[in-house]
Amino acid sequence: DTDDVGHKYYLELELEDVLDTVSQTVNCTAEVLYPLGSKTSAPDVQVTVQGELRSTEEADKEFYNWIRSLEKELVAENIPDSHGNVPPELEPIHLLAWVASGYVIWQNSTENTKFHLAQVKHVKQVKRSDEDLQFDFVLLLHEMVSQEVLPWEVTLLWHPQRGARVSQS
Repeated sequence: DTDDVGHKYYLELELEDVLDTVSQTVNCTAEVLYPLGSKTSAPDVQVTVQGELRSTEEADKEFYNWIRSLEKELVAENIPDSHGNVPPELEPIHLLAWVASGYVIWQNSTENTKFHLAQVKHVKQVKRSDEDLQFDFVLLLHEMVSQEVLPWEVTLLWHPQRGARVSQS
């Protein structure tokens, strides 16, 4: 406890590159502060990563160019399907959904919640005039404590050189 400020937690984590066939990990420490009495403020998180995971630059460019080359905007549902399968061509969309869900989870977490991305219920690419890719998601988040499955509408803008930016409605 930090007097009159909130509850602070110190974490030591090991990050694993789930895309790498050779298991590669890096150590990470985090300091998380949940403000006292606030149900609307996101926790303050300070992270230190010791090391680097492999670069995704080539895969990012390949995915970006594939999406830009589509004649019609991408639309997909139920990722993963009811058997837990993600079609290989939709794996990057699933990963972007993880990024978007991470933002939603961070913004809506309390000390008494535990969210997990259950499924991308729906995703639709939105045509833009700039270089960014835009995806409008309906994500199903499983709140493990209450066992509720909550739908969240999230917009993600992404460019391989600028990364992801997320907003929720």
